[in-house]
Amino acid sequence: MKSLSAALALAVPVYAGLRFPCSTLTTQRLDPVVQPGSNPSTHVHHIVGGNAFNASMTGDVASRATCTTCQMANDFSNYWTAQLYFKHPTNGSYIKVPVLPVQPLLGGSNGAQAGLTVYYTQFDLSKDNLKQQKITSFKPGFRMTVGSPTATSSQQVGLTYQCLSGGGRGAEMNDFPTKPCSGGIFTSHHFPACWDGKNLDSPDHQSHMFNTIKYNGFTNAPACPSSHPVRMPQVTYETTWDTSKFNSMWPSGGKNPFVWSFEGSGFGTHADYMFGWKGDELQKAMDKSECFYDGCGSITKQQMATANLCTVKDMVGEKVEGWLTQLPGMAM
Repeated sequence: MKSLSAALALAVPVYAGLRFPCSTLTTQRLDPVVQPGSNPSTHVHHIVGGNAFNASMTGDVASRATCTTCQMANDFSNYWTAQLYFKHPTNGSYIKVPVLPVQPLLGGSNGAQAGLTVYYTQFDLSKDNLKQQKITSFKPGFRMTVGSPTATSSQQVGLTYQCLSGGGRGAEMNDFPTKPCSGGIFTSHHFPACWDGKNLDSPDHQSHMFNTIKYNGFTNAPACPSSHPVRMPQVTYETTWDTSKFNSMWPSGGKNPFVWSFEGSGFGTHADYMFGWKGDELQKAMDKSECFYDGCGSITKQQMATANLCTVKDMVGEKVEGWLTQLPGMAM
């Protein structure tokens, strides 16, 4: 995949969809999609979005949120991935890897704190194809996941790692880099775009959606099957993990020392999505042609300084920062 910075440098840029930053809301052991009502859940997550986030979330999330860490002021959705940790090669202790805002930031995005970048694309990153297909927004109460923490081999396409160095992101890989990355580790999570048109969730949080994407990156998802006929926005998360400060502790020739909060395999990278846009703002944006980042004037944006004021309380009450003898939730 071409780096976004390269794409933005094109002489005649044409982009489709939305791209915006969300600062970190909280990092704690909660998962209202996979383990609703469980406090704590099994492993730590890095969470952004609206302040309705809780151990248990049902119905219209946007009706209960009062602020969001996302730049789109009326997007009270929640977006999260597992938290990345560095595992000390000698003593086996763990420390949380900090997050950096994804670069490049677009106009008005300055001030994002950690977090991740969210995309809603209609076709691919450069066109919308709206004359051939209708994009239907998610509904209140909708949720889904992509990937699985128990995976031990390559999952669906679109779940990737890249080794940042200089101004480049490097090749896309489906497992952790095998050497230190001077600019950190970049992860992407592309969700499926075909919905069954009936269920806002499913027992495995994935069966109500269907993936037709064949290649990594911002590529068009081929036509939806009759079992999942409704084409929805293609949701993607990008996260920059600042692993560079730990490179001096990575022994030459040693194995990768970074682990997700569930320990497990690098193939277990996964992400959760809970829809929470107010009203029909997302639908209006998806109905617009060649609409990139700005919402084509239909979406209200806020300064990231305002977004950064949005918080939730620590609902678990356990240590996730500093050096830890074990990962939260993982018994010795």
